[in-house]
Amino acid sequence: MTKFLTGAAVSALLVGAATAASADSACLITKTDTNPFFVKMKEGATAKAAELGIELKSYAGKIDGDSESQVAAIETCIADGAKGILLTPSDTKGIVPAVQKARDAGILVIALDTPLDPIEAADATFATDNFLAGELIGKWASAALGEASADAKIAMLDLEVSQPTVDVLRDQGFLQGFGIDLGDPNKWGDETDPRIVGHDVTQGNQEGGRRAMESLLAKDPFINVVYTINEPAASGAYEALKAVGREADVLIVSVDGGCPGVADVKGGVIGATSQQYPLLMASLGIEAIAAYAKDGTKPEATPGKSFFDTGVALVTDKPVEGVESIDTTKGAELCWG
Repeated sequence: MTKFLTGAAVSALLVGAATAASADSACLITKTDTNPFFVKMKEGATAKAAELGIELKSYAGKIDGDSESQVAAIETCIADGAKGILLTPSDTKGIVPAVQKARDAGILVIALDTPLDPIEAADATFATDNFLAGELIGKWASAALGEASADAKIAMLDLEVSQPTVDVLRDQGFLQGFGIDLGDPNKWGDETDPRIVGHDVTQGNQEGGRRAMESLLAKDPFINVVYTINEPAASGAYEALKAVGREADVLIVSVDGGCPGVADVKGGVIGATSQQYPLLMASLGIEAIAAYAKDGTKPEATPGKSFFDTGVALVTDKPVEGVESIDTTKGAELCWG
């Protein structure tokens, strides 16, 4: 089974364990406050902040991609004298100057889930290995199709035209896992494999997934594999496929591992999903801020990686040889949202 780290195991790896009782403040800035992933992230941060006596202020963009609101939130956190900021950036390059301003003010900035570009622009990153998450569902899809994978017609339902790092990593991981040669691995859309029907963006929500799926079906009605950036997008893609009677003969894969997504795997809407652990990311982030506020200690990356890996597991009820996975019963025990 793909290994994922428990809260206790990961906490033990952080340099300088946090102690309770602090009058310090921290900020959590997410992409939106409606996506279940970020709702669970806020829950984890809130609970850990209360435990450690840290005042937590939460902010979010109006929609996924709203970097302007995130920049304004960083400015507010600087003015408030926060000790640390946990950030899931919408624009991984464009927000870097605001992040640097916060760091220059002595604030610890930790990227959650989505690395900044460059990743060193944050003091630390706590995230799923998003390339691995994509690679797992790519390998699974290829193995599930067997010889038919050589003639697959693949729809790529991505996140944003700005291509934030999480978007690129999952997309490129899927393609590599499926056995498709990458162009520039730092962006999507330059691949030349004829099996890729096309890329479209979803803004990571259900309506966007439906719209993107409709657009790509218009380009090629015989699509039989659908990669989606997350499970809300997968749900929208399924709706579009169902509307044209194709829901039973198209393989959909995704990333998230939220409880609705795991239920969709169990129900056959999604073939497999890579599960990540947002509550853990956020609670560990608060612990790191508490440690920094106490003595200036900063968290370290997982050995051999440029970020702190909070784990990933493939969830499917149709396991394939050579790809480690857990079933939906176990996935439901670990899911969120």
